[in-house]
Parts: sequence; C-alpha cells; structure tokens
Amino acid sequence: MPNTDPDPQTVALPPREAAVQLARKRFGFEGLRSGQLEAIDAVMSRHDVLVVMPTGAGKSAIYQLAALLLPGPTVVISPLIALQRDQVLALRESGAVSAAAANSTVRAKHRREALEDFEAGELELLFLAPEQLANPDTLQALTATNVSLLVVDEAHCISAWGHDFRPEYLRLGALADELGHPRVLALTATAAPPVRAEIVERLHMRDPVVLVRGFDRSNIRLAVRPVTEEHAKLANLLDWVVEAAKPGIVYVATKRQAEEVAHALRERGSVAVPYHAGMKSAARKEAQRRFGQDEVGVIVATAAFGMGIDKPNVRFVAHLHIPDSVDSYYQELGRSGRDGQAADAILWYRPQDLGLRRFFAGSGKVDLDQLEQVASAIEESDGPVEPGELQEATGLTATKLATALNRLEDAGAVELTASGEVIPAAMSPEPGQAAQRALEAEEQRQAVEQSRLEMMRAYAETGGCRREHVLTYFGEPFEGPCGNCDNCLAGQVAQDEGEAGPFPVGRRVRHVQWGEGQVLRYEDDKVTVLFEEVGYRTLGVGLVLEQGLLESASPG
Repeated sequence: MPNTDPDPQTVALPPREAAVQLARKRFGFEGLRSGQLEAIDAVMSRHDVLVVMPTGAGKSAIYQLAALLLPGPTVVISPLIALQRDQVLALRESGAVSAAAANSTVRAKHRREALEDFEAGELELLFLAPEQLANPDTLQALTATNVSLLVVDEAHCISAWGHDFRPEYLRLGALADELGHPRVLALTATAAPPVRAEIVERLHMRDPVVLVRGFDRSNIRLAVRPVTEEHAKLANLLDWVVEAAKPGIVYVATKRQAEEVAHALRERGSVAVPYHAGMKSAARKEAQRRFGQDEVGVIVATAAFGMGIDKPNVRFVAHLHIPDSVDSYYQELGRSGRDGQAADAILWYRPQDLGLRRFFAGSGKVDLDQLEQVASAIEESDGPVEPGELQEATGLTATKLATALNRLEDAGAVELTASGEVIPAAMSPEPGQAAQRALEAEEQRQAVEQSRLEMMRAYAETGGCRREHVLTYFGEPFEGPCGNCDNCLAGQVAQDEGEAGPFPVGRRVRHVQWGEGQVLRYEDDKVTVLFEEVGYRTLGVGLVLEQGLLESASPG
C-alpha cells in the first residue's frame, strides 16, 4: 500500500533541499527552477500559494513534489480531463507517485475504486474535474479523508474576469472550508492583478503567497497589422498565413468564421482544419489530434481551442479579430514558441472590431429585475437549491444565472456549497436590497471589463514597445525597447532617457473619485494606473500634476 506520509529520507531536510532530492530520486529531474522551489517552500511554510507561470514552466512538478513532502493525500482539481489522464498514466508508469483520476471519462466502477482507495489512504494524488464535486460519493470521500493539500489547476477559471470562466469553480472555496481548509495551491499560466485578487478571494486563501514568474516570452515577435476594411483584413491574413512557417493557429471570433477561413486556406493549398464549440466532440478531438501530430499545418479556431494544449513547435498565432482583453490575448499568443525557437504573434486590427467585442461583453449582463428574481427564488426555497432549479424558476440562461449568482455572492446575499447548491447567506439582506447591492457590483465589474478592452485597444494602437505594454499590464516591470516587436524593430522605440513620472512604477496611489490603484507604466506623457474599483485608466501626466489628481497611498 502506498504511503502518503512524507518521504522519510527527506523529512528532516529544509523544504528546498528535500524538493531537489525528491525531484532527482522520484522523477529523474536534474534540478528545479527557482520559481518552483519558491512555491514549494511557501507551501511547506504553511501558506496558501497562488503560482502564475507560463505553460511549460513545470507547475505540475510543484504540486507533485509538495504532495510527497506533506503528510496526507492531495486533491487536484482540473478542468483538463485529457491532461489528467496523461498525468495519471505517466505517474503510474514511473512509480513516482500513486495517483488516480475520477472524472466523467472514467467508468463508474473505476471511479468508485479510486474514491475507495483515496479514502483508505492508498492514493497520494486524486485528480478530479470540478463537476465531480456535485457527486455526493465524491464529497463524502474527500471530507472523510484528512486532505493535506488542495490543488486548483487553471485557477483563472474561478474568476469571472478570467478568459476561461467556469461556474463549477465557484464551489471550490466552500470545498476548502468543508475540508477543514488544508493548504491551497492555485496554479495558472496567465492572470492580471484583478484576476489574481479574485482567485485569492474566491478560494478563501489564507495568508497567501502570490508568485508571478516568467511572463516575458522574448522569442515571440509581437506585431499588429492595422487595416481599414474587413475584406482587406481577411485577404491580408490569408496571404500571410499561406507563406508563414507552420504549424500555426489562427484565432477568429465566431464558429462560422472558423469554417470559412479554414476553407479559404485549403483553397490556397494549406492543410487547415476548423475548431469550435459547434463541432461534435469526436470532430474536435480529431482536429486537435491531427494538429498535435503535425498532420495539418493550420488550425483555425475560436477561443474554445487552447486550454491544456502544450504543443512545443507552434510557429505562429494569428488573430483575425481583436480579443476582449490583454489577458485573453497573451494566453492565446503564448501557445506559440514553447520550444524556445522564434515565433510570431500577429493581430490584424480594425478599430470597428471593438464594437463586436463590446457586444459580446454585454451578452451576459444582468439587470436589477433579474437579480431580484434570483434572490427571491433563493429566499423562497426551503433549503439548498440547485442552479438548474433556479434556471427553470427564473428562465435565465446559464450564463446570466452564473453572473447573477456571482454578483449576489459579492453582495453577501448567497453562498455556494461545495456540491454546487445555492443557499441564502447567514446575514442575507432582503431580495430588493440584495439585488441593489449586486447591481452595484455588476456595474463595477462592467467598468473594469470595459477598461480591459481599452487596454487591448491601446496595445493595438501604441507606437511604443508592445512587450512593455503587455508585461506592465500584468504588473511586471519592463522598459523597452524589447528588440522583438514591430515597433522596436522599426526603430520607433528609443531607450527612455526622459524624466521619471510623478510616481514611481509600482507605487500605490489614490484618486479622489476612483479610489486606490497601482501605477503600471508611463508612455507619451501619460500614466496608466490599475484602480481596484474601476480598472485600468490612462491619465495625462500634465493634468495629474496640474490638478493633483493622484496622491501617494502609502509612505515612500
């Protein structure tokens, strides 16, 4: 029977030394990166930890090693079922860690066996999809076991500001509480400061350590192709893709465009396939398999393609339409050049496309009546209510219901249980007041969402270093020129030798109307600040000085 106690030969060593020894002994690694060691050290020092590192930086090794160093078993929540399967197979074959998965692709008999083994202490790692938490047998096995580490992979899925929001993730904070709050380790490849803050809040993380490492992908050349006409934009993209080194990914906004662009590329002699949520599951899997095995040169996809894809030799990521945020864009372009070789990330930009993104952003909005309708339905229920019942009672779409529940939770009116049911909060206000508070939270969220789209527009239109724009957006200091974006390569960006702005980059500041924020960057006599309440704002430095719009919010 596998032993879920710490490795006896490493238990007396400092965490970093123990991790290095285990990595060499169990996994055959020659060494570990500093970010991995910092994260393991923080977990072993009894902190909850949020790790933001790019795909390929070894995030899975962090929780596998931490699982071996901590007494008791580890639960890994991940939406990537194929990745769960691959990891379990690899761990079993190597004998490094005893592991099993219990998700919808596993036969019921094998799921029961995995849960029984976990409850009996015979597993060190149990992989679960978030949907499995609605299963009473799963919850019983987890709560009956002294879980030492709760790992949340793709943690940005818990954030409604994240680019892959999944309502099932909202129950994970309640799960942590129900398990007696073991140490929580959250992992994601891309998360700007607002998303990080929401991950920490919704996972109920305690004394969290937030580690952000390796955002700069210097081998990827960043470029924007401005166009004025839609047909010219498509023709220009097709011409470029046909001649570009393969394989590559083309991102489009709609399912129809995925089909049409793939067809147009095939007519020009490129081996291209579409990928979107409207395709049957078998067709999507086949498209992904063919692309993964280099049987096709180009996959033309909506945002449905990409999470969990770790294909090292992608030579370009092209966008026919502007994404909704820098978060989404950087996650998608980061699927190129993972082998460290040169790659291209090109955005074809037409200002009119911003209207399409604003339309999509408004599709999930909820109004005061809808919020009060949901709050009343919850108050009138005799006990915990399933989201499906609420959807039937209110007539709202799944997207609008998820938004309403998010905002009502922000207003302190409802709570989500680990099994995904909804209950009134202990000190819940009456439905009308709860709806009003929730609407205010919704309006604040929409303001931030709009500011993120504006930052994406600013990226497309900047004459400065594009890499500097992206990295400072994520709160990572960087000064151009980077030497590998179109503006820097064209000689438009000089080393900044001007005077520093009124507040250093990274300084906390306060605005009389927008509250507190953090200075991110200066460009062309303008300062960009990330405000907690309204999101990203760009202000003229002269106006800031003349009218005293900002003041330092902290000493120094």
